[in-house]
Amino acid sequence: MIHTLTLNTAIDMNIHSQGLLPNVVNRTTHTEYSPNGKAVNVTLVLKKFAIESVAIGFFGGFSGQYIYDALVERQIKTIPCWIDDMTRINVFINDGEQEYKLVGKGPYVTVSQQAEMLAIIEALTDCSHLVISGSLPNNIDADYYDRILSLCQQKQIQVILDISHPKLQALLPYQPLLIKPNNEEVKAIFGLSTETPAEIMAAMTELHQLGAQNILLTMGEQGMYFSNGQHLWFCDAISINLVSSACAGDAALAAFLSEWLIHQDVEAALKKASATGANVAESDGLGLLDKVDEYLLQLTVTQII
Repeated sequence: MIHTLTLNTAIDMNIHSQGLLPNVVNRTTHTEYSPNGKAVNVTLVLKKFAIESVAIGFFGGFSGQYIYDALVERQIKTIPCWIDDMTRINVFINDGEQEYKLVGKGPYVTVSQQAEMLAIIEALTDCSHLVISGSLPNNIDADYYDRILSLCQQKQIQVILDISHPKLQALLPYQPLLIKPNNEEVKAIFGLSTETPAEIMAAMTELHQLGAQNILLTMGEQGMYFSNGQHLWFCDAISINLVSSACAGDAALAAFLSEWLIHQDVEAALKKASATGANVAESDGLGLLDKVDEYLLQLTVTQII
């Protein structure tokens, strides 16, 4: 069974307005609230594709209760680690021309609550894959990732990592099954450029040498690459009118996993990831995913090596 771990859950509040000016009342035209957190999104999209998973996360206050209730309402098995502080609320404002992202640091999680989360993971008996996505709460040190990955190693749980923290490089010796950086994260964390095909192949080689078993490199409107250490594939991207990019990468990862983990079909997985990411980026939150089948017919996957 796939499990997902969101250490910094969030409610996303998407606000639309006609313009955004300082020092005056700005009237909004539309607002949407959605349960969020990167791994929560992975679970929600897996559910859309009829793949069951279990959501694990820190939840606190009325905002944490909202996310927990939303997951349970959608019949998603959820294992909460309740905390005293309040789960954050992220705000995304689209003024008709620009998108503004206001993302909180997250709650304070006590040492005993951090230990409780580790105990939850240690007690899992049916976890084959753990998807660890997103940021850390306000006060948790990056070494917490080490404790989680060490536990997974002991329990022979395959790890999928989607984090933008610089700690990602130090976690690769744990040999995660898959990592999903974007091109900006590869540059910021590893200092590797991905401007040309030659640079992308060199970057993939280095990430494999550091320990990553498989790599899904997303590059927004420039498409995405997948490398398993022996072969490299490229999938192009659909041109869309961007509404919010907030959940697109998480949805793309879930779509990829729904094919790659279940059917081991790289071409189908890449097309589904690209189509799903595009459909989500033209929506508030995760949207309806109602154009994925249409977009699948427009995408091409090329095996480069």
